[in-house]
Formats: sequence, structure tokens, C-alpha cells
Amino acid sequence: MLFTAGEYAQRLASVRQRMDAQGLSALLVTDPANIYYLCAYNAWSFYTPQVLFVPAQGDMILFTRDMDARGAFRTSWLPPDSIEAYPERYVHRPHLHPFDYVAYALRQRYLIAAATHGCVGLEMDSHFFSPKGYRALVNAIPEWTLVDCFELVNWVRLVKSPAEIQLMRKAAVVCNGAMKVAQESIEAGERQCDVAAAISHAQISGTPEIGGDYPAIVPLLPTGEEADTPHLTWNESRFTQGQAVVVELAGAYRRYHVPLARTFSIGTPSDDLARLADAVADGVKSVLDIIRPGVPVRELASTWNRTLAKYGLEKPSRLGYSIGIGYPPDWGERTVSIRSEDDSVLEENMTFHLMAGMWMDNYGFELSEPFRVSGSGVETFAAFPRELLQKGTCS
Repeated sequence: MLFTAGEYAQRLASVRQRMDAQGLSALLVTDPANIYYLCAYNAWSFYTPQVLFVPAQGDMILFTRDMDARGAFRTSWLPPDSIEAYPERYVHRPHLHPFDYVAYALRQRYLIAAATHGCVGLEMDSHFFSPKGYRALVNAIPEWTLVDCFELVNWVRLVKSPAEIQLMRKAAVVCNGAMKVAQESIEAGERQCDVAAAISHAQISGTPEIGGDYPAIVPLLPTGEEADTPHLTWNESRFTQGQAVVVELAGAYRRYHVPLARTFSIGTPSDDLARLADAVADGVKSVLDIIRPGVPVRELASTWNRTLAKYGLEKPSRLGYSIGIGYPPDWGERTVSIRSEDDSVLEENMTFHLMAGMWMDNYGFELSEPFRVSGSGVETFAAFPRELLQKGTCS
């Protein structure tokens, strides 16, 4: 196992402490990142319903599709009697749902009544918990009071253990290597899809010492005028002289993610892009300079906003978010966001993606920095210059 039995026990204890504070007698976990965090189950099985039942007391039970139950035995630390497989006939049926079986199995185990003395928490904003799944639970277990748990497990994940930090440092090595490949591959005349393929190869192959994992998000390559919009992928177009290319990618190791964004100019950048790059780099430096335990997250946003204002700029979107374990379609933890409305306070071993993306009219610039809050300041995971990176001219 990646972590000791003691660390898994501490994670579960922390979850149950929050459950008690929220008046929950049980918790149904459907986010694959949270399932992985609690019991180590790891497979590409989340496209069909799966759920980890976490009671206030007693053993957790993982419900998976029948063909995936063996994978749960192979990857998780749960004993076989804590892994329950639902039959194939429940998969993609109009009038049956896997949670119908989950309810039946919980009744067979006499676990329904034990969870009626309080509320039962659901991950209502999980990507993999559907309205049909919710309806199945409501209909099958009417004696339960189902409530939103408000990302309970995600908040437990916010502060990383030393062992988790070590995994993220390995993910950072993969991340740096993939961005280096992007820097070497982007040239006038090259196809976007070929550069994306080279990045993907580097992400998965990693290094001779550190093999990469699949990232939660594919390489993003907004190019030229399209760089005024984030989250665009690639096509078969060829890069041309004078274009700017935004690259956002992540290194992943054992599901832990370290993302990074940089912007490359093929040839001489426009004056507007160069000025924007200087402003963003100044803002990122000013934020990194004040990071330490005890600093309110909103102060990071305020520092960024004050720096941008000197250049006559503003950024409507958030400046960053917490990171750690990631499964498609996202590598963020959906907890702390770096913005002026966030009341969180930085603690040692919180980890973030400081995402200073600026999307203007017909051009854009992204510069990001993944970091850990250290005991006395900040540890940055990446090893790339914080500037607009210029490529040579094309003959």
C-alpha cells in the first residue's frame, strides 16, 4: 500500500469527526478521488455507479459493478466481505439502478436502521452522482433523511500528510518533464495534435525512476486568437509564426496531481502580450512572497488584485484552488478557492494551483504555479521560468 494502515485509520477518524459535527449517522461517498483517499480503490470504473458506505461506526463497504469487484480486492485494503458487487443486470437499465441493489444489500446487512438516528450525507455535487441515483435512494430507503454533506471528505483531504507531499513531489518531476517536452515541440509548422501527443507520452512515461499516471485533464493548448479562452484542447492545425500558445498540463503520480501552465510565443510577441506577461509575473511573485501558515486566503487574492490594478488590469475569475488526488474530469479538490470571498486560512501542507490566467480579446496569457504551504513560507513544485517563453524564429 502507498500509505500505512495508521494513515488510513487517521483519515477515516477525521471523516467521522466531521460526520459527527454535521449530525451524520452515515455517509455515501461517490467521488472516485474520495473513495481512493479512504480505501485506495483505483480503477477506471467510475463511469458506472459505485459508492463507499461509511457508517458512523463499523466497517466501510464498497459497492461496485460485479466485474470491478475483483479490482477492488486487488487495489484497496478492504477485506473481501467489505466489497459488495452489484449484478450486471443493474447496468444501464431504464427501470433499474445500481443504487436499488445498494439499498437491498444494506438491508440484508441490517445497516439501514443504524443510520436512521441522524442524517445520511450524500456528495450532492459529485460528478458521478446522478439525479437518477438520488431518486433510487429516496425511493428505496424512505426512512433515511438524505442531506448534502458539502464535500466533507474533500475538506479532510485539504491538509496533506508528509507521505502525500512526497507523492506530489514525484508528480512535479513528471509535470516538469512534460512541460519541457511542450517547450521543445512547439514550433511553427508543427501540428497541434502532434505536440499534444508528445506531451501525453511524457506525462505517462514519466522518467526512468518515476512512471507517470494518466492525468485527470488532457493537455490544453489554446493557440493564437483562441488563447483568449481557457480549457480548449487541440486540433490538427499547424502552429504559425507570431502565434502565442498556452499550455496547461499536469504531472500525475499514483493519482496525485501537480498542474502547471506556461505561455509560449513563436517568434516575437505582440506588445500587448508582452505587457500582460510582465503584469501577471509581477502579480504571481507578489502572491508567492506572502504565503505562509496563518495567512488568510483572501489576502492572497487581495495582493494579486492590488498588483494587477497597478497595470490597469483585473481578473474576474478565481486565482487558484486546492489540489491533490484527481480523477477525470478535474484535478481540483473543490474546497478552497483563492478569491477575496474565501474565509479559509493557510495551514502547513495545504497544496494549491495558483492559476494566473488572463483572457483578453483575441489573445491571452497563462502563468501558474503549483505550491505547498511550508512551515515558514512556500515550496513551489515547478521548475520553469515565470515569464513569457519565446521560441526561435522559423526559417
